[in-house]
Amino acid sequence: MQSRSSVNRLSFLRADHAFLSAAFKHPTTRFILMKDLAPLTRSISELHYARYDDVRKLISAESLNKSEADMIKEYDSRKIHPQAIFLGMDESHKGEGLTWKVYSGIPYFALDVTPKGSDEQQANAKDLISRMEAQGLTFFKSRMLASLPGDQAAIYAQARALIDWNTRNTYCGTCGSTTLSVHGGTKRACPPTDAALVAEGKAAERPLCNTRTSISNLSFPRTDPTVIAVVLSADGQRILLGRSKRFPPNWYSALAGFMEPGESIEDAVRREVWEESGVTVSRVIIHSSQPWPYPANLMIGAIGQVSDPAYEKICLEHDAELEDARWFPMAEAEEALKLGATLLDGSPPPEYKEGGLKLPPPTAIANQLIRAAVDIEHLLSEKHSKM
Repeated sequence: MQSRSSVNRLSFLRADHAFLSAAFKHPTTRFILMKDLAPLTRSISELHYARYDDVRKLISAESLNKSEADMIKEYDSRKIHPQAIFLGMDESHKGEGLTWKVYSGIPYFALDVTPKGSDEQQANAKDLISRMEAQGLTFFKSRMLASLPGDQAAIYAQARALIDWNTRNTYCGTCGSTTLSVHGGTKRACPPTDAALVAEGKAAERPLCNTRTSISNLSFPRTDPTVIAVVLSADGQRILLGRSKRFPPNWYSALAGFMEPGESIEDAVRREVWEESGVTVSRVIIHSSQPWPYPANLMIGAIGQVSDPAYEKICLEHDAELEDARWFPMAEAEEALKLGATLLDGSPPPEYKEGGLKLPPPTAIANQLIRAAVDIEHLLSEKHSKM
């Protein structure tokens, strides 16, 4: 699945705190609520969007109406605020939502409602959670990116990745002091002073930190590139797929792994395929990409091919990540695609024949890569038949 977000991120408005405050409390604004990184959902295939009236006791719009400079100047590490992330505006609803200068649409925010902070804040968070669950809504704890419609999956990926990043970076990587979320939740600063020190009878200044004096005076979210690839045999008639130990029975997928420093995408594909399956890949083409927010990956999809049948031998002794890897006839892969999406619990559609190949659902990039490989085989077959 490629990202199909209808939300314009409007990143330049993250520093406009009058806008953030107005957007936060607008009656059309939609909030993705997260508890321990689990999103609030109506079902496994539908997010629930809360409104400002639902969250106003937990966090007020006025708390966002401070400049970044004032937030840093008034920093007090004793105060913990619920993490709010400005995600952007859906401009397909012009005239229905907020109008700000030349921008118009429905604002989207992500809000971490995990109980934290003072006793009052925790009580308000628990009350919000109880009210939502009383409506039959659920904080869905399993991975669900592949079960959501494309537009919802894209905005959920953005929300989850940024909430997770803020949660993991509450301390400065240089001096170890606590950090402050700024810029609509997409940067973290290391303030030079802390009102909590004054309350202890100390000077407000914190220890010197190179983070505050260099050009990199802020911490930004990271994205980790991951390659995922299907491999064609030398004759183009078969496709290499692997299965992890955690996969449901008969479920196979594309091979994947993290890129390493100083490595190209093509070399990463060749290395990962060889390490996991023992197969040596020659040609590599980049096909597409998919954000995968667990916690912050960008899956770069590729199709590789072996140059000689001598390099097709499978060996699982290099890396113990895969339970099995096999060469499947292209016709078998095509038949598995025609059966439709395998359910997330591993159960197949009614027309499935026991023992047959199962593949990831169409919303997964692995499925799209397998489809592309099948299409390539058809094109090659048509070309040979005309020769």
